Amino acid sequence: MRQIVLDTETTGLEHKLGHRIVELAAVELCNRQFTGNHFHYYLNPDRESDEGALQVHGLTTEFLQDKPRFHEISGEFLDFINDAELIIHNAPFDVGFLNHELSLIKLKSLDNYCVSITDTLKLAKEFHPGKRNNLDALCERYNIDNSKRTLHGALLDAELLAEVYLAMTRGQESLLIELEYAEPIQQAIANVDGRDLKVIKATEEEFAQHLTVLENIARESNNRCLWKRFES
Repeated sequence: MRQIVLDTETTGLEHKLGHRIVELAAVELCNRQFTGNHFHYYLNPDRESDEGALQVHGLTTEFLQDKPRFHEISGEFLDFINDAELIIHNAPFDVGFLNHELSLIKLKSLDNYCVSITDTLKLAKEFHPGKRNNLDALCERYNIDNSKRTLHGALLDAELLAEVYLAMTRGQESLLIELEYAEPIQQAIANVDGRDLKVIKATEEEFAQHLTVLENIARESNNRCLWKRFES
């Protein structure tokens, strides 16, 4: 399972007003592990950043003037995300900007190159309704060190988001990974050489305790307990 955690910085809030991407970064996860592979570029947007955006990311026109333009790195970027699940915080924002950049160079929209797109902001709102769910708040909630995050930077934010995502989904997705290996395991069991295997069944008390644990997990995860679903 290959996942790409992605973030952008932009010249402003609305690509429909001609704003562009000034930084693009992504980090790779395989089977919920950091691979060490990442993609990162500062980009020349051929325009000024809004003052508000500049205060967020600090990337000045002077700094960006000798950087590549999006079309120069687009092939490398699409190769990096190819056939992966994209994980993005507030995905509509970044996807809107990326689709705008792709349209300017006559390429297809982002969903034509990746398997799927997961919005971690949407997930966080489901897991923690009524609470602050920006990246800083989630880092604090999951005890992830974000002390180096004085300005927004796409690469650092992508790395922090990857840690937040792993913490936020721990348990649920790890079970899905294990299920991928269920068939080989069952085959190995079937190949046991006819020996009698002793089966110890749970007592009624143990089974009741098991159901109580599943109910608690379901309540804490807004009915996202996979174990309970399989049990039923």
